Amino acid sequence: MKYEHIPVLFDEVIEGLNIKPDGIYLDGTLGGGGHSKGILQRLKNGRLIACDKDSDALKNAETVLKEYSEKITYVHDDFKNVFGYLDEYGIEKLDGVLLDLGVSSYQIDTAERGFSYIKDAPLDMRMDAEQKLSAYDVVNGYSEKELLRVLYEYGEERNAPQIVRNILRKRAVSSIATTLELAEIVKESYPPKFRYQNGNPAKKTFQAIRIEVNGELNGLKEAVNDLSLRLKEGGRICVITFHSLEDRIVKNVFVELEKDCICDKKLPVCVCNKRRDVKIITKKPISGEKEADVNKRAESAKLRIAERV
Repeated sequence: MKYEHIPVLFDEVIEGLNIKPDGIYLDGTLGGGGHSKGILQRLKNGRLIACDKDSDALKNAETVLKEYSEKITYVHDDFKNVFGYLDEYGIEKLDGVLLDLGVSSYQIDTAERGFSYIKDAPLDMRMDAEQKLSAYDVVNGYSEKELLRVLYEYGEERNAPQIVRNILRKRAVSSIATTLELAEIVKESYPPKFRYQNGNPAKKTFQAIRIEVNGELNGLKEAVNDLSLRLKEGGRICVITFHSLEDRIVKNVFVELEKDCICDKKLPVCVCNKRRDVKIITKKPISGEKEADVNKRAESAKLRIAERV
């Protein structure tokens, strides 16, 4: 399948990064390469570190970004592990960071990857095909308690108990092997009149399992914090999120980094030595709703930007 991807909030990201022609930038979530191309077009003597767990994304980028090959360095890894690579390349500070979180359009649209609840495929959902844990392992191997945790924590699924009961009942007879099998179980777990009240009933369950399989929230807080601190003065970090769990983490990290002195106000002098590390550029996140007509994925997108001080 051809790797097609419309970058979300493209103009806002490029403007938000405030790109310097000789700067060093990190695109921690390369995906289809749309944002990366926008950055590379504005670099003269600069450099882009492009990171992705998905080998398909990297192979595609080597083709679509071929003309910029002298300015780009690819990293096949989770952006949360990028610090070792930066040290290896001798990059002490960055001029800008972009994180476009979540699953890519290509991954959803490629049925055999197992992300979609409307296309039949083996239960997979691995962003990195080389990792062991898959959606099949979660659905068929996790205990009742673990499944409830995943659906509550990562899907905020209020109907989790009934969904989990039905999963356990089905897998006691035979393994749940495909995406549509799981989607049907979720659908049947809802009373008919509530099934399509908020779109496809399988959406939250698939989101939750995908996040668990790929460890999407594990270490996100630390990574956003540390990447913000890796910026040069005036450097910016742009983070696009697609659900409230991610957005809350990013928002809270930026708020903490912006604080200047956290001492008890009753103390006559500061003893904490905490100083403001960033300035939040977007007091309210920039919404992608206006792009939804041309790019459905943008509907739930939120962009937050902070600048190193």
